[in-house]
Amino acid sequence: MIYQLGWATLPGLRGLSVSEFRATPTTAPDNERGVAIEFASDAERDAFLRQLEEYFAVRRFTNTADAFDTVKAYVLEQVAKR
Repeated sequence: MIYQLGWATLPGLRGLSVSEFRATPTTAPDNERGVAIEFASDAERDAFLRQLEEYFAVRRFTNTADAFDTVKAYVLEQVAKR
């Protein structure tokens, strides 16, 4: 199933953070507002969301464009490794 990944970009004392990663089933992927990827199972999806939360928990960004581009690039890199 194809899922549209999304996340929240939140302000903090040390810069912007990204969290609250979510995956919504979709038939119309929109890579302008997130990243669309396919998961074989709910368990694979949930594990990937946990991986994103852990990886980005300590990362901070100076602007929303940098945060979006970094998350998108990381997701696409991880998908390519599968």
